Amino acid sequence: MQTIFGISTSDFFPKFLEIIYVLIGLQFFYTAYRVARSEDNEKKITTVIFWIILGVLFAFGKLIPSIISGILVVIIGIISLMNGIMVKGAVINDQRIEVEGSDKLGNKIFIPVIVMAILAIILAKLIPDSSSSVLGFTAIVAIIIVMIMTKSSVKDMMKQSDRMVQQVGAVAILPQLLAALGAIFAAAGVGDVIASIIGGMIPIVNPWTGSIAYVLGMVIFTAIMGNAFAAFTVITAGIGVPFVIAQGADPAIAAAIAMTAGYCGTLLTPMAGNFNVLPVGLLEMKDRNGVIKEQTLFSIIMIIAHILLMRFWAF
Repeated sequence: MQTIFGISTSDFFPKFLEIIYVLIGLQFFYTAYRVARSEDNEKKITTVIFWIILGVLFAFGKLIPSIISGILVVIIGIISLMNGIMVKGAVINDQRIEVEGSDKLGNKIFIPVIVMAILAIILAKLIPDSSSSVLGFTAIVAIIIVMIMTKSSVKDMMKQSDRMVQQVGAVAILPQLLAALGAIFAAAGVGDVIASIIGGMIPIVNPWTGSIAYVLGMVIFTAIMGNAFAAFTVITAGIGVPFVIAQGADPAIAAAIAMTAGYCGTLLTPMAGNFNVLPVGLLEMKDRNGVIKEQTLFSIIMIIAHILLMRFWAF
């Protein structure tokens, strides 16, 4: 049995994951503090409430009764719906300094990301129990590397993290909400309903029709949900199992291909706010659907590739 500091890895990493959530919650509290200190913000109260609630959910979510957590989620949903969040109090970067820093670092800027990815793979392979929190750990390592490379202080790191948090805004919680919605759909039997609909539309079930149905099902449902994780449980239960795996496809390969097929749907929908809406705001693009338009052709090519992979690799 693998251990860390005398604690079994199966116990250590779930606890470490909770620490990661607490750190994220503290960052949201800091953002609330920065907003509270800002001036000329007509939406200060609702913005502060939003970030405080989000911080509470992340930092203390495991201790809060589910009914209370649900109410808090509804409150931040209402605040977001009423457009009650405004970016205020965040640090404003000097563009000249940004350009100078970019020129100085060059391609070295990718070192933290590459280290994060490689370290995550190594840890996941060596310590399987770390998979639940490995990204949190490697993200901390990447932040430390960035601070060393840029000679930044902890205060600088917190201010820049706050800037990014505020720019992302309510979109930051969209993946969690959509993933939860997918679990609810699966529990409610939506997968069975989809299976019956697809079964009526496909006259002959064979590896080809099963592959097409599974891939397109993931693409379409991901486009609707905005999140491949949310779509995966529903589509796999409703289409993947009866129309692909039941015909002899390798479950591991079929599931992996289906998940990446869902990402093709992510490229096509404004529901994937953190991928397709956020860049529009950060880059101040005039065309709100500009990112999606640029990705459409590539997405179609990848959809066809996934169907072929599902048919000839999974079976």
